[in-house]
Amino acid sequence: MAIIEKALTVYDAYLRSEKGPRVSESVWDNEVVPDAAIEMKAKYDISFDDDIIPTDPDLMERLFLAGVDLLTSIGIYNVDTGRVIKVTEDEIRAGLRAAPKEIRLGNHSDMVTLAPRKGNSSKKPIIQGGPTGATVSEDIFIPMFQSYAQEPVVDTLVSGVMATIDGIPATTNTPFEIKATMAEIRGIREACSRVGRPYMAI
Repeated sequence: MAIIEKALTVYDAYLRSEKGPRVSESVWDNEVVPDAAIEMKAKYDISFDDDIIPTDPDLMERLFLAGVDLLTSIGIYNVDTGRVIKVTEDEIRAGLRAAPKEIRLGNHSDMVTLAPRKGNSSKKPIIQGGPTGATVSEDIFIPMFQSYAQEPVVDTLVSGVMATIDGIPATTNTPFEIKATMAEIRGIREACSRVGRPYMAI
């Protein structure tokens, strides 16, 4: 009887990140990943011309296989533990099978459905607005998000980072980082409410 592999759980990943091979972040970034990428490029004959988004089915298949091979070859790096989480191809494929086929973002009239799209699809893509983690001045935070939320073409929002909170730098690992994060969420919700879209996904 064939053994059916289960998708990797968060508990599995945690244990492997505590016991996996130890590698420095510098070696990982500058040696492990680039060397493996070059190897996969040659192994799967991957090259791009002017099209940065491939439409050739054969190339797309080779890219997928190269990605799976890369992941099983080098694993996933945990910067907090300085160790590598190793995974098998069966676990990767089990994870893909278990992944949801679509995700609903937001609620009520502001809800949109994120689902896979194939090349030249007539289905409208999900449009996300926002500064994507960039630093934003505290005084313009709400007006900036209001400018995104008021555009009908924008479906969801992605947050930015307040540079200060009450004029105090929102420094990492301080109480002001937490205070700023809470203010960011409240600010985005206020911006959405101002334009009549209070249930947009963030």
